[in-house]
Amino acid sequence: MAKIKIDLERKIGSVDRRIYGGFIEHLGRCIYGGIFDEGSPLSDASGFRQDVLEAVRPLCLPLLRWPGGNFVSGYHWTDGIGPVEKRPRRMELAWHAEESNRFGTDEFMHYCRVLGTEPYICVNMGTGTMDEARAWVEYCNGTGNTYWANLRRQHGHEEPYRVKYWGLGNEMYGRWQIGMLSPEEYVKKAQEFAKVMKWTDPSIQLVSCGQTGWTDWDRIVLEGLAPYVDYHSIHLYTGSDDYYSNVLAPHQAERALHSSQTMIDLVRYNQNISHPIYIAYDEWNVWFRARSYESSLEERYTLADALAVATYLNIFIRHSQTVKIANLAQLVNVIAPIFTNKEGLFLQTIYHPLRLYSEHMQEIALDVHVDCETYTFQAKKETSSWPHRVADMGPFKLLDVAATCDAAAKEVTLAVVNRDRKQAHSTTIQLADAATVANVVAYEVNATDPDMTNSFEQPLAVTVRESHPDLTGQSLQYSFPAHSLTVLRLQFQSL
Repeated sequence: MAKIKIDLERKIGSVDRRIYGGFIEHLGRCIYGGIFDEGSPLSDASGFRQDVLEAVRPLCLPLLRWPGGNFVSGYHWTDGIGPVEKRPRRMELAWHAEESNRFGTDEFMHYCRVLGTEPYICVNMGTGTMDEARAWVEYCNGTGNTYWANLRRQHGHEEPYRVKYWGLGNEMYGRWQIGMLSPEEYVKKAQEFAKVMKWTDPSIQLVSCGQTGWTDWDRIVLEGLAPYVDYHSIHLYTGSDDYYSNVLAPHQAERALHSSQTMIDLVRYNQNISHPIYIAYDEWNVWFRARSYESSLEERYTLADALAVATYLNIFIRHSQTVKIANLAQLVNVIAPIFTNKEGLFLQTIYHPLRLYSEHMQEIALDVHVDCETYTFQAKKETSSWPHRVADMGPFKLLDVAATCDAAAKEVTLAVVNRDRKQAHSTTIQLADAATVANVVAYEVNATDPDMTNSFEQPLAVTVRESHPDLTGQSLQYSFPAHSLTVLRLQFQSL
């Protein structure tokens, strides 16, 4: 029998709610036809799809990254401000499309305010200039009697937007990126962008453009930008149509976070840098099917993919001292938890772990002991073209577990992903010291088969089942079903 031991004294650190952030890019139907659909009977006067807003709200997004992604390296933000009818329509080279510019900075800020989320802007370091980036900061945050601040006021926005988070370019290491740079070139350019942006508004926080977290690019960028930045970004997607490869590949994120934290510690020590530098894992997801331009990246997700997403979230919680920002890519239609058509929407399988964690996981991460069966990954010829080598990281525990508690230690939320494709795992949940459970609420994401997907025809094929198991005491017996995510809220007896 498996065993999970929870000790409320073994605290890892604070879970930053910003790890439940989102990302929208001008790509396919993410924005146009997704969150923003002018003329649709489902949209409000601002063009925002109301059904999408109602689906996004339960995710309680703390942070929303925009406008890209690859798109940003050819985006000039001034095209997207002022009277909509006068905005230029441009060729969009990153995704071989056309950009109407009807959704720009002011529309993004309005959307963030409607959702109650903080904006996170990535600046153009491909075709963009440092003066353009500096002006964007002034337009958003300026309070003085200056040109860009006054232009914002002329557009009907008297108060500054107070955008705190700014990314210094997107994936500038990639051949697919407009304006690709070597790490040395990127550092030299980003230092100058950082200076003028910070001089414009010293209160902003900057994010350096990282790679996977373990490359020479990451090392060189951290060495060059550590004095200027507050976060270092990582981008990593995983996925495979082999079940175990798919659900275990997110452990690459643990490799990335271990490696990045080591680099950060070394750089801060060698350069005597006093301010902290954290990880912004600002693009992550399962993505391996819809890779072509023609597909518009409209990935359709299975239950297995939802288990992989839950494993990512467990990893972020276990590494709460390192990762403070994470942004699932993306929010609607494009590799996304929400899928629309002109008549409505359905929730993809990966929506459910995102909502459950955002709603139920609490503010303090606990170091949980897990004793269970393991799986040794056998390297195979992959049918997926997306590399994610994980064989060297095993064996893997079939139960992947994260636990959090509230500040008063009155309640624990336990998230357990059973990656075993065939077998349920009977488990003893043991509480240390005098903690005694008085009430349990269980939320389970599951279906008859891990290949099940949701669709317009079957929107609830994979969904959340809530139950109230009759479990009390210091030692609980619970069986975690095969291929499932279970979130348990354990409420303690008052002393």
